[in-house]
Amino acid sequence: MKKYIKLFAVSSLFVLGACSADFLEKEPYTEKVAENFYKTPTDAYEGLIAVYDILQRDEYGCPLLVSEQASDNCFGGYGTADAQVDIEWDRFLYVSNKDMNSPAWKTPYQGIYRANILLANLDKVNWGTDTALKTRYEAEARFLRAHFHFQLAKMFGDIVALDHPVSADELYAPRVAPEVTYALIANDLKFAADNLGTDNYSKPGNANFGRITKWAAEAYIARTFLFYTDYYKKADLAGVVTKAQAVTYVNDAVNNSGHGLVSNYSRLWLAASLENFAGEDNTEMVWSIRLNGSGKGDWNLHEGNRFQVLIAPRGGNIGRYGTGWGGATVNPKLYAAYEAGDTRRDATIINFAGEGLNFDPQARDQRQYTGYAWKKYCPITDAAGKAIVEANGGNFQIDNYQDVAVIRFSDVLLMAAELNLGTNAGFAQTCLDRVRDRAYQSVINRVAVSKTAIMNERRLELALEGNRYFDLIRQGTAVAKAAIDNVGSDSQFNVTFRTETLGWFPLPQSQIVLSNGAMSQNPGW
Repeated sequence: MKKYIKLFAVSSLFVLGACSADFLEKEPYTEKVAENFYKTPTDAYEGLIAVYDILQRDEYGCPLLVSEQASDNCFGGYGTADAQVDIEWDRFLYVSNKDMNSPAWKTPYQGIYRANILLANLDKVNWGTDTALKTRYEAEARFLRAHFHFQLAKMFGDIVALDHPVSADELYAPRVAPEVTYALIANDLKFAADNLGTDNYSKPGNANFGRITKWAAEAYIARTFLFYTDYYKKADLAGVVTKAQAVTYVNDAVNNSGHGLVSNYSRLWLAASLENFAGEDNTEMVWSIRLNGSGKGDWNLHEGNRFQVLIAPRGGNIGRYGTGWGGATVNPKLYAAYEAGDTRRDATIINFAGEGLNFDPQARDQRQYTGYAWKKYCPITDAAGKAIVEANGGNFQIDNYQDVAVIRFSDVLLMAAELNLGTNAGFAQTCLDRVRDRAYQSVINRVAVSKTAIMNERRLELALEGNRYFDLIRQGTAVAKAAIDNVGSDSQFNVTFRTETLGWFPLPQSQIVLSNGAMSQNPGW
């Protein structure tokens, strides 16, 4: 069976089960297939870029947006006549579309597929004497494979973990126990952390900005360690990374990476800073997904940020903010959670009334209007009130250009604070202080370090960046329910977290069908 370098027909291993054997055995219409492609380092580089390419596929239904809707940060939003699935993500329902989580399932498997194809073929490349380049490509591909597996595992719980290209007799593989998946994740991340150089790509104009670094891998070890050990109540990361090792990795990222905090929080986000924007390749970005508007309206390309339009103000440009679909309206509880003097609130959230913007929810057909919207990642307008993306010749739906932060240095500091609790309290306190001092532009708002203080700080520091829901469920379903449940006089905002789901999202029904009985639905759905 031919394995194509560019993945068009295969979106996950289960989709293959729907294809006929005759179709799969046809000779390829293109010349580049895995069997004859991997010969030179340039070929391997193209294969690596193909893995990175999947990172740009986050759009409607992506984990970033869905998890924020499911958390206590946001409601469903969008327009009054739009699909009900956004209301269902918000309210933990599974009624109108049984494939509502298909993008969150299929896209990571596309990335895993491409990573496995590359890794399986690295030995076929003539590397000459440059074995270090082979190791680097392997480390980057394994990091990305770990990232895609973690994207799946933190949303769906038990998944199908894949460390090689699947053969025909593996198409109906069952989901595996979490320790199997996380052992694969941990080994991949360790290989990346131990084999990548000490380069820091957070320098303006650096051609390698956006590529995986040792520091991103060390930080990602901390992230997966905290989620796995908290949620599954384990002492180590699947028998691969001990607590002491996780501390060593994250402390190294704090002390030796060369990353730091941007002086003012608002400078991290274009819509919050405009002329004072620190730039996407700033020192705080340990790892981000690079995007740009080069597609110029070509829906066949995925160069632009297709997520931004989803959360932008509905019904037309307003003030400095470009238009969009009004998804995931911000919960007033998040706005109110920021204390006086915390600069992060107004850099994170648009307060329409507070900013003197006349947003008419009825005229704009805004569902679940709260008075608040995303400022992070919101597209902007020029001085004439025209969306920048359109002024540059792009399509406002698909050509927005802001990169998506996956790991910021402030996140690394907070993970280090959490992991050092009980063993190095002084260092934990220093890490927490650095985050709060920047938030308040002062040292007088410091609080004693504790798990509670750190989790609260994570909510405020990383709001609307796709972390909150997973921080809640790793603390337990009771903690998640206490935070997420919302009952008031206006029933459109009523939310009930259902503990019987264990915090996992429902699998796409099509994948259960295609698995031929190998998979069953998650509990509670």
